[in-house]
Amino acid sequence: MGSFCLLRTRFLLRPFVPSAAYIDGRWTSAAADFPVLDPASGALIARVADCGPAEAKQAVDAAYKAFHTWKQQTAKERSDLLRRWYELMVKHKDELARIVTFECGKPLPEALGEVGYSAGFLEWYSEEARRCYGDVVPSPFRDRKILLLKQPVGVASIITPWNFPSAMITRKVGAALAAGCTVVVKPAEDTPLSALALAQLADQAGIPAGVFNVVPCSREKTPAVGEVLCTDPLVAKVSFTGSTATGKILLRHAADTVKKVSMELGGNAPFIVFNSADVDKAVAGAMGSKFRNTGQTCVCSNRFLVQSGVHDAFVEKLAVAMDAQLRMGHGAEPGVTQGPLINARAAEKVVHQVEDAVSRGARVLRGGKRGEGSYMEPTLLTGVTTEMLCTKEETFGPLLPVIRFNTEREALAIANATDVGLAGYFFSQDVSQIWRVAEALETGMVGVNEGLLSTPEAAFGGVKQSGLGSEGSKYGIQEYLHIKYMCFGGLEA
Repeated sequence: MGSFCLLRTRFLLRPFVPSAAYIDGRWTSAAADFPVLDPASGALIARVADCGPAEAKQAVDAAYKAFHTWKQQTAKERSDLLRRWYELMVKHKDELARIVTFECGKPLPEALGEVGYSAGFLEWYSEEARRCYGDVVPSPFRDRKILLLKQPVGVASIITPWNFPSAMITRKVGAALAAGCTVVVKPAEDTPLSALALAQLADQAGIPAGVFNVVPCSREKTPAVGEVLCTDPLVAKVSFTGSTATGKILLRHAADTVKKVSMELGGNAPFIVFNSADVDKAVAGAMGSKFRNTGQTCVCSNRFLVQSGVHDAFVEKLAVAMDAQLRMGHGAEPGVTQGPLINARAAEKVVHQVEDAVSRGARVLRGGKRGEGSYMEPTLLTGVTTEMLCTKEETFGPLLPVIRFNTEREALAIANATDVGLAGYFFSQDVSQIWRVAEALETGMVGVNEGLLSTPEAAFGGVKQSGLGSEGSKYGIQEYLHIKYMCFGGLEA
């Protein structure tokens, strides 16, 4: 990308995105700042306040104070404010998409898609805010009434990843605010600008001071800030999206004060193509599922299992599709579909997996090489076995390893032989097989003849070590509510 375009984008971001933390309705500086870099070029985009434990505590205190007034607002009042925030996101979608592209490398059309998806959660929860129904339970006693009330849990700490720097915030925050909770957001150190842009729009929408707080920090300060957000007694709820290893650390922190916790952690998604599948549709599904955001999504297919009868046709057509549809480059350049990986470490991991697979007998049919900086060629491997690292570890990159299998039972055994279970996909036109496999896959989400499944209306969550709880759908708001049983006695019989 040319220097003029980079300078132009930095100029466009500066008036829109503040560089300070957003605490208690005010832009708050810190003693130091840290750089935000464009992963495609390494160029400096901005310097942002590097918050520490003191700022995190300040944000928690502000959220706790605001909770006592925010929870008293009517569901209709909270709904109207969330709707206003949603409308501002739609109005500023182009600016928000540019921020996503430049801080995480996502191609601009995908960034626009993320902003629409992100705004969709505010729209959805602006509607769900008015549907937090309780229950009136038939009493076994003539002189008593039994009521079950839904009430907000309190302050929620929201810790989000870099790969969806806007949508992972609104998916959590929309539900929390709709329920009557207040929040402190700790965005990923690589991508704090989207969070600060959302704070700017929340302020414009009239979200009251202290209800939505953002504390960005560097990688070095993340452990200390995360500890405050997970251990402070005033925090009632922790919601985290990220790696399983980090999730386990946060769970241990939250355990001492028995906080309510939601975790959306790592995956190792299988993508199964059975002999009965429409191969062309399976190829299209594989392209969307694997190469969206250059393979850097938690629900990206990681292991491709293809039955012997269609294996060769699938691989041949997939290679042709990769040649025709994938183009590497800066996400702001027209026609680019594959941006950089988030940093050099991510590219090194993919290279290591490719080298391991080749050393064990896999063949590279496309790609396989690292580009400049953090770029990695989209890579197609065949002859892959379950002994290779690329089938055991979540790749988070544009690597597509194909395993040949013979029977449905064999495919399910391979697919389920992992300690995580976020998403799974399969293609089949056999109705009986579809029911069997959908029920047998040990994942929280299943795409049947479909490679893209995320939407605000559907429940998003995993099983095994892929997490706890659900986000999105009518169930997402329940993560921020508790049930209070009220027994109303002394009534006239």
